[in-house]
Amino acid sequence: MTDRHSSVAGRPCPAGRMKRNRRISAVAVLALAALVTGTGAGFAATTTPSATPVATHALDTAPATATAPTRSFQGTLPAPTGPYAAGEDVIHLTDASRPDPWVPSSGPRQLTVTMVYPAVPGTGTPAPYMTLAEAAGIIEHVKLPASSGVTPQNLSSVTTHAFDGARPQRGKHPLVVLSPAYEDPRMVLTSLATDLASHGYVVALVGHTYEDSGETLANGQTPPCAICDYPATLDFDSVAASRALDVSFVIDQLTHGNTAWRLAHLIDKHEIGMAGHSLGGAAAAATMIADPRVRAGVNMDGSFHPDPKPGQINRPLLMLGAAASHHSAGGEWEQTWAALGGYKKWLTVAGADHFSFSDLDLLLQEAGLPTPPLSPERGVVITREYVTAFFDQTLKGIHSPLLDGPSPNNPEVLFQH
Repeated sequence: MTDRHSSVAGRPCPAGRMKRNRRISAVAVLALAALVTGTGAGFAATTTPSATPVATHALDTAPATATAPTRSFQGTLPAPTGPYAAGEDVIHLTDASRPDPWVPSSGPRQLTVTMVYPAVPGTGTPAPYMTLAEAAGIIEHVKLPASSGVTPQNLSSVTTHAFDGARPQRGKHPLVVLSPAYEDPRMVLTSLATDLASHGYVVALVGHTYEDSGETLANGQTPPCAICDYPATLDFDSVAASRALDVSFVIDQLTHGNTAWRLAHLIDKHEIGMAGHSLGGAAAAATMIADPRVRAGVNMDGSFHPDPKPGQINRPLLMLGAAASHHSAGGEWEQTWAALGGYKKWLTVAGADHFSFSDLDLLLQEAGLPTPPLSPERGVVITREYVTAFFDQTLKGIHSPLLDGPSPNNPEVLFQH
C-alpha cells in the first residue's frame, strides 16, 4: 500500500488528549501482545510501539511455527443471557460516493460489517471469531512469537456463541451499531454484540478499514492499518468524524431495502442506537451530532473527539468508564456532562481497566495472564447489563431500575451524578 500515511489528517490533538490517546493506543496493542506472549505489558504500557504491516492474505507472513508452542490458547466468550440465540452474517459494503480517507489509492471506502441478530435457538452453525487472515493480522501486528501458543487457527476459532445462517426471530427489532477502539478490530466487541442480539436487538459491528490490524474485505484481502504508526500526528477528531460517515453509510444501506443484507427487514429503522469503546465511543457521540437517526448513544471508556457543545446532543447518552481512569467526576468527562441536554447517565466501574468493556481482558485471563482487580467475567457482565438496560429504556421504552441508582448486585458500579 504505497499511500499508507499520505492522507492521515495533520492537525494535532491538544496535548492532554493526545497523551491519553497515545496511552490507549499503546495499551490496545500491547494487551494483545500480552495475551499471547505472557509479558503482561498491556497493563503498564505508556509508550506507543511501532506497528508493522499485517498479512494481506491469510497466512503469508504469519510467524514461523518450527518451534513447538509452549502452550495452546483456547478462548471462549460468555454465552448470551437473553431468550434468543445470536445469528450472524458478515456483509461487505462499498461507499461509491467517498474515497477511502486513509488510502485514497485503494478506491471507494470499503467496510466489513458483522450483523448479529435475534435467532431461533438450535439453528445455524457455529460462527468463527474472525477470519484466518484477520487473526494472522493481529499476530503480525504485534509481532508474536510461535512460542506464544496462539495461531491464526486457534485465535480465529474462539467460541463466540454466534451462529452462521441461523433462522431469525420474527418481527422488527431496534438496530444498535458498535464501533471498536483505535487499532482494535471489530471482533473484540463480540461478547456485547451477541448479548444484545439475544435480548432482541439487531447489531451492526463495524470494521473501520485501515484503522486496525486488519478487516477482511469483499475481495479477500485484509489490508494493514494505515494510521497506526504515527498517533502523535493523528487528528483523532478527524478519525471520529470519518467513523461517523462510515456509520451513517451503514445505516443508509441497512434501512433502504434488503440489498445490503438479506435480513434487513428485521430492523426497526425508527429505533437506532450506537455504542463504542474508546475511540469508538467518541465516534458514537460524533455520529449522534451528525446523524439524528441515532436516537441514543453509549461511550465506553473513551475520550470525546471533539467535546460536544451545548445543544449538539439532546438525546440519551450513557458514559460508562473505569473508575481509576480520568473518567470519574471532576475528570475530562465533566465538560461533556454539562453540555448534554437529554437523558444522561455517567457510571464508573471500580477495579476496571480500559479493556474491561471489550473481550480483551477475558482473553488475557484465558491465556493465563494477569488481569485487573475487576474480574474479566464481571467486566463482561456489567458492560452487557448496563448497555442493554440503557437501550431497553431509550429504544424500547422499557424502564430499567438498574439505571435508577446503585445496585447491591453490582457494587462496583458507581453513579457519578
